[in-house]
Amino acid sequence: MRHIDLVIVGGGIVGLATALRFIERFPGRSVVVLEKEDELAAHQTGRNSGVMHSGIYYKPGSLKARNCRVGKLAMESFCGEQDIPFERCGKVIVAIENRELPALDRIFQRGQANGVACEMIGKERLAELEPHVAGVQAIHVPEAGIVDYRQVCNRMGELITAGGSEILLGARVTGITHSTQEIVVHSSQGDVAATMMVNCAGLHCDRVTRMTGVRPEAKIVPFRGEYFDLKPEAHHLCRNLIYPTPDPEFPFLGVHFTRMIHGGVECGPNAVLAFAREGYRLRDVNLRDLCESLTYPGFLRMAARHWKMGMGELWRSISKRAFVKALSRLVPEIKAEHLEVAPAGVRAQALARDGSLVDDFLIQETDRIVNVGNAPSPAATASLNIGNHVVEKLAHRFA
Repeated sequence: MRHIDLVIVGGGIVGLATALRFIERFPGRSVVVLEKEDELAAHQTGRNSGVMHSGIYYKPGSLKARNCRVGKLAMESFCGEQDIPFERCGKVIVAIENRELPALDRIFQRGQANGVACEMIGKERLAELEPHVAGVQAIHVPEAGIVDYRQVCNRMGELITAGGSEILLGARVTGITHSTQEIVVHSSQGDVAATMMVNCAGLHCDRVTRMTGVRPEAKIVPFRGEYFDLKPEAHHLCRNLIYPTPDPEFPFLGVHFTRMIHGGVECGPNAVLAFAREGYRLRDVNLRDLCESLTYPGFLRMAARHWKMGMGELWRSISKRAFVKALSRLVPEIKAEHLEVAPAGVRAQALARDGSLVDDFLIQETDRIVNVGNAPSPAATASLNIGNHVVEKLAHRFA
């Protein structure tokens, strides 16, 4: 068993960005990325809608806000250098009713504090940008963009292996052991001994954290986001990105319209409890995953507080008519016949034991291990800067 400098668990965009930033900072050092699937970016990254977020939503000074702003510029630079198509298409965040205006203004103030180029606009300007949208006021964010994050990951993988490091696919982690000199990660593709380890396991990051001997600060509870695609005859209803004014308690909720970089328009999502951590369909059930969710005090407390919201999301999952009704608040002309079912995604929602959503990035460290315990949106946008942030925590070992 050979010894390497760094082993990274997880071949999504955060794990790959961390590997890339590490070899850029420490040329000649060795990295192995372990990915349990047979391809990179198989889960959250590969099912991402492809938005390059501006950072307008996030609390000023938070890791999300800081990483998103710097990370977006780094992602645009990377895509430009690597000939990966991306576009600054812009987005509108819409207040549909007057009662939403205070929340819209709070988002605008956050955008200003975070340095986002954004403008409050009225109905006339909104109609110029998105003629089919209903709204009394909106924020226009010209710098928001779109990209294919799976394509980004594949290019990162090529650069990592071209630099002499290694990516092992089909390498499911089965255990982790420590010694005073190294950490050994046991996988279905063999054992890897390393000086340092980074856990970027996404939907399974809390379980890998526990394998490292650290108690995770939050548990991952999976929520499935279900989408529809607009049929070609309805593409004209959305020019770019159309978002509602979000609920501050659940900023990831609220159906929206997203133009995709390779064509087409995606609508959604709703958010319902998934019965498996990789439960992309209603019939996907993993009893271990489901039992963990339903017996976790944090989930039970959240469900007790927000059951009405949960029932609304579930009803939209069951009823296409209800989903269309939610979409038609933003775009009144939308009809059921305009929609076809699109692939779903699963969000790795970190929940604290008190039932609160862990909304910011969560990183736990020991002497040899960095556990990325929560990397919610805008993690894909910010991934290259998150990678820098993680590598900085490793630097004392390799300087």
